[in-house]
Amino acid sequence: MFLRSASLALLSILLFAPVPAQESGISFKSTEVAPGLYMLEGQGGFAGGNLGLLTGADGVMLIDDGLPPLTATMQAAIGKLTKGPVAFVVNTHVHGDHIGGNEALGKKGATIVAHDKLRQRLVADGIRGEPASKEALPVLTFSDSATFHLNGRTALVFHVEHAHTDGDAVIHFREDNVIHTGDTMFNGMFPFIDLDSGGSVEGYIAAQKRILAIADDQTKIIPGHGPLASKKDLKAAVEMLETTHRRVKALVDAGKSEDEILAANPLKDYDEEWNWSFITTERMTKTLYRALTDK
Repeated sequence: MFLRSASLALLSILLFAPVPAQESGISFKSTEVAPGLYMLEGQGGFAGGNLGLLTGADGVMLIDDGLPPLTATMQAAIGKLTKGPVAFVVNTHVHGDHIGGNEALGKKGATIVAHDKLRQRLVADGIRGEPASKEALPVLTFSDSATFHLNGRTALVFHVEHAHTDGDAVIHFREDNVIHTGDTMFNGMFPFIDLDSGGSVEGYIAAQKRILAIADDQTKIIPGHGPLASKKDLKAAVEMLETTHRRVKALVDAGKSEDEILAANPLKDYDEEWNWSFITTERMTKTLYRALTDK
């Protein structure tokens, strides 16, 4: 999995820094998860999070839009699947690898949709230290949920509180039994839980359990990062996070310091399968410790 060797690129992107020039060879792979509904994954380097694309005569909906330098590449990949322009962009959260194409698509007339807090963060903090342009900002926001009735589909966009960030959205295509989780799921790897942007471990677990409740064994889950997932994959992710959180909490409750907990390595049996270069076993342990002690 290319993500396991992309830590520096991902870290810079999550902090809204420019993508390195050597990433220009990236392409997008499309997987049709239902008729006219696709998952787009970056190939050949880090392209940002996984995208969702709904096509049809009523209009094209795009879920997240990757990195600014790759917008043209993304649009070319979309052009192979549909001739219509992107009418709607749904942002799942505020990180730059998921909203980097907002400005370009907004200038082309796309309506950008996101949670209230995502827009608030962009207005307050801007992008890469600069004010967010008018075109990059969501023009339609919601506090709890919004429903699209498009191309014969019902797409419920709903907020999950204090999960990956404080402005996360999950998209459920009911008729197709497809769910796009945004970064409330990293498939097969330790998740990045952005405590500095309103995320929390408890909220992350609650968000995943909410998704589990509407999934079945045939549900196709588009994660924020990693390969196409199933309910079984999401259940494994929940069990991992609940177990690791419980282990670290027991050590915190016993009065152990962060250094002592790191030395004990309570996540060691998850290292081989879940550790990756951006969220290593050590960093995941530190996140769990901070979440439990930084109150």
